[in-house]
Amino acid sequence: MANQKAIDWAKILDEKLDGVTLANLPPTLELPALPIAVTQYMERSKDPDVSLKDLAKIIKTDSGLTLGLLRHLNSSFVGLRHKATSVLQGLSLLGKRQSTMFLITTGMEAAVRSHKSKLLHQESFWVASLQKALFAREVAKLLKADEDIAFAGGMLSDFLLPVLTNDLYESYLEFVENRENHPEMLIQYESKKFGWDHAIAAASLARRWFLPDELVGCILMHHRGLHMLADPVLMRSSATAVAIAALLPDQLRQNFTGLEQLILLQEKWPAFDFEDLIYRVDKFQDEASSGVKNEFPLARRCLPVIERFKEKREGKEEQEVASS
Repeated sequence: MANQKAIDWAKILDEKLDGVTLANLPPTLELPALPIAVTQYMERSKDPDVSLKDLAKIIKTDSGLTLGLLRHLNSSFVGLRHKATSVLQGLSLLGKRQSTMFLITTGMEAAVRSHKSKLLHQESFWVASLQKALFAREVAKLLKADEDIAFAGGMLSDFLLPVLTNDLYESYLEFVENRENHPEMLIQYESKKFGWDHAIAAASLARRWFLPDELVGCILMHHRGLHMLADPVLMRSSATAVAIAALLPDQLRQNFTGLEQLILLQEKWPAFDFEDLIYRVDKFQDEASSGVKNEFPLARRCLPVIERFKEKREGKEEQEVASS
């Protein structure tokens, strides 16, 4: 964690978002807004002397956040011995920091869910987001980075896409329909098409909401993939964990070779057992869903590609041996 303290996230964001504002986005874009209770909670939580009782009162003004917090705490994913029966008890069990990350991700999801996308299947989108969040948390453990920030970053890295794909439907539909004909990443397409990409837009909005700088950094740099491992400053940060998790498949196939990169990473980094991570993510997701069947397990989408990749490589190696 000493590495985390050495990173000046505010300076990094100032440099990378220099000259970028939400004014760069189309004026017709309907940006989501955080629930009032989340905004009030974040503002009050900055006070080091604020009590958990006062923070609990804020959460209780939003029934959705209250139910979500108690449901999360009482799921097998958290594994409490005794059921949490009140918001105050829940905050005491989680602690202020984990509670803040939970409320940010839950509040953001609620804000975005109110914007229906004509292009993305809503449930599939959030399932994929949770998978990336769980995967990012596991990678953060390997990097000895901040696991809570990595989880929140994985959950929120694409949070603006349902809004963008709805309000700019024709442009994103063009990307999807021509996906097989070009290998460019989604952010490259967005940059050419709009002059900005969803990572920059989402980070700008997150910063306006005064989300933690490190979390904003995860959102901003989630598309950098394995390049983050070569960054001397950020290589062991939560942002690197989120960037690696962002290579997992999603509806838009943002990175055409994401899975292949993760397979190759396993060969270069012995501690990174890709297949084991996939099964662990599915297990954690089942625990978090409180008995609701996961219709989109990560293993179903990843393992066939891994097998084909291995078979292709073995066939190529056999050809090389035969021709030598």
